Amino acid sequence: MDPDAVSKAFVEHYYTTFDTNRGNLANLYQESSMLTFEGEKIQGSQNIVAKLAGLPFQQCKHNITTVDCQPSGPVGGMLVFVSGNLTLAGEQHSLKFSQMFHLMPTPQGSFFVLNDIFRLNYA
Repeated sequence: MDPDAVSKAFVEHYYTTFDTNRGNLANLYQESSMLTFEGEKIQGSQNIVAKLAGLPFQQCKHNITTVDCQPSGPVGGMLVFVSGNLTLAGEQHSLKFSQMFHLMPTPQGSFFVLNDIFRLNYA
């Protein structure tokens, strides 16, 4: 398993899904998953997706600038750190953001998001 290839594929899938249908992100999280979104902590797949689906905009586009990854722990986890720009529909200026994912392997051979931390980066 190539961590760089796995993280690149995950990031592409995550942000494509987020930008087109946030509700479909539910299968990436489990009940033990936690999202910290701008300092607010949310736990559990349903609660996380409810938070993301309830954000005050309908359409957006993520443009990824960097993806860094590291293996994490003895069971095959992975840390993925993303930075980029977020453009909301109807807005001329992009917002800079950073996001960290702690991916954990599943018995089926895929990964789920154990931890997810999102922050807008204000200049």
